[in-house]
Amino acid sequence: MEERTLTLHEVRVLGVLIEKQALTPDTYPMTLNALVAGCNQLTNREPVLQLSETDVITALDGLMAQKLVGERQPGGSRVAKYEHRLPYVWNIDGARLAALAVLMLRGPQTAAEIRAKAGRLYGFSGIEEVETALTALADKYPPLVERMARQPGERGARWTHLLCGPGGCFAEYQPQEAIEVGLPGRVAALEAEVAALKTRLAALEAFLEQEG
Repeated sequence: MEERTLTLHEVRVLGVLIEKQALTPDTYPMTLNALVAGCNQLTNREPVLQLSETDVITALDGLMAQKLVGERQPGGSRVAKYEHRLPYVWNIDGARLAALAVLMLRGPQTAAEIRAKAGRLYGFSGIEEVETALTALADKYPPLVERMARQPGERGARWTHLLCGPGGCFAEYQPQEAIEVGLPGRVAALEAEVAALKTRLAALEAFLEQEG
């Protein structure tokens, strides 16, 4: 596995693809509009971001150049769709893929937090299975995650992903990319979700017309 240095936006896009493959398999692979909406969600995201369509396209281009994402053009569809290829490129799936996705979308977490937040991504049987998955990710070369030093008052050590290289994803992070989870932020996210739903509805109507 080659050395990797992903951007914050690339990590978000890749994490969303992993998440939505498990949560909404009927709409996976994902369209660009659906990806934008997923990247800008107000829930289950840390930090909350407000990425533009251009931001997501740029991230997709970078991920496809590293063969981490593939583009598909389903038969009869005029809309390109995207899927991650981590099981093939990094040889990870199941528990390891779910644990990594939580760290990509939610930031540093303890093993207990990963188990609680994995939800439908993967049904961890216990903390031991989470720890086993994290250890396997840490043992890869180069490692995908690492255990952070326990801070005073913390009940357990947190883990973080290493996909952005030295300095982490926030080395060149611009604070204005994040949005406050207030009314303006919620309106912006809801507008993005409505736009994505409209696109999916239009695609479905076009498909039904062709079938008819």
